[in-house]
Amino acid sequence: MPCPCPCSSFDVAVVGAGIVGLATARELLQRHPSLALAVLEKEQEPAHHQSGHNSGVIHSGIYYTPGSLKAKLCVQGAALCYKYCDQKGIPYKQCGKLIVAVEQDEIPRLKALYERGLQNNVPGLKLIGAKEIQEKEPFCRGLMALDSPYTGIVDYKQVAQSYARDFQEAGGTILTDFEVTAMEMAKESSAESEDGLKYPVIVRSKKSDRLAQISGCSPQPRIVPFRGDYLVLKPEKSYLVKGNIYPVPNPRFPFLGFHFTPRMDGSVWLGPNAVLAFKREGYKLLDFSPGDFLDAVTYSGLWKLVLRNVSYGLGELYRAFSLSAQVRQLQRFIPEVTTNDVLRGPSGVRAQALDSEGNLVDDFVFDGGSGAVGSRILHVRNAPSPAATSSLAIAAAIADEAQRRFQL
Repeated sequence: MPCPCPCSSFDVAVVGAGIVGLATARELLQRHPSLALAVLEKEQEPAHHQSGHNSGVIHSGIYYTPGSLKAKLCVQGAALCYKYCDQKGIPYKQCGKLIVAVEQDEIPRLKALYERGLQNNVPGLKLIGAKEIQEKEPFCRGLMALDSPYTGIVDYKQVAQSYARDFQEAGGTILTDFEVTAMEMAKESSAESEDGLKYPVIVRSKKSDRLAQISGCSPQPRIVPFRGDYLVLKPEKSYLVKGNIYPVPNPRFPFLGFHFTPRMDGSVWLGPNAVLAFKREGYKLLDFSPGDFLDAVTYSGLWKLVLRNVSYGLGELYRAFSLSAQVRQLQRFIPEVTTNDVLRGPSGVRAQALDSEGNLVDDFVFDGGSGAVGSRILHVRNAPSPAATSSLAIAAAIADEAQRRFQL
């Protein structure tokens, strides 16, 4: 693959210096130290978007369908994440998580979640009652909870930056301010590369599923951005929360719901909600991109999702503007929280893959395409949460597939 600068060429290029891209580049170079590898990043620094705008939770692997890539790679990835942080001296806290049932009709779902976690080989799971809930979280009220002591928290931007250092110290190249806008085959007489046939793919600079399309791959699934807005507990109220506190997921709704997330800096995030983002990398309520907006609202899959979840969607939109409505969700678990105890906090954007029938693509998706360019490319088509937790395990899976496809 020709280098975007005229001085050299690369054997392999990874597009995107988020946590998954950096972990993958690092893994490939560890396995194949003789290859010339580059990471291409459109921003001026790695981990600028989702990797630096997430909850920071090290997930244990409870929620995911047994046998799925998410289940397998999350459990593997959490173990690898803890081990990596220990090796590199990156601070983390294994503070645990309670998934709390506050209504009687949530208890069967909680028990089913416990069974799923056992099938996924999640360490240390147990069901606890109201008394044990308060022993672990004195201000939390619930009928029953699933206790996951293996869940933790970490600063994923710090982890991603460490991956970047590993990659560069091993001889890899990270090119920032390089947005990929085209991929094409080099010609034998290409003026841009003296060895155009040896490195036949030209990557041009001046998007995700858009990159997949320009490289000749399927336009499905489509990425639709959902913004999640957090509240933050005022520092003097952070004593209310010790570990992660989550609701029991409702299968009728596509997202997890409001939860309590302690952070490495001592703050506590509350939320998030989930509303359609009008810009793929828009972290503010009024951020807007005409192209991103039209791309989302002209997609039939989005409208099918919306029509199936009208009341849920309207509720999320209302809560995006109403502080008291968000706090009422939190009071189901910690009644002591009031609107005076919270501040509006940061936001993240979830790049959610959506199929044409309006179904959220639930698993990680890796694929390639056909034709001269597409057959030389491996795409990560869907990697939402728990991708950060799973990053080292995902990297190993991608490296395995790259070896198979490209005979590295």
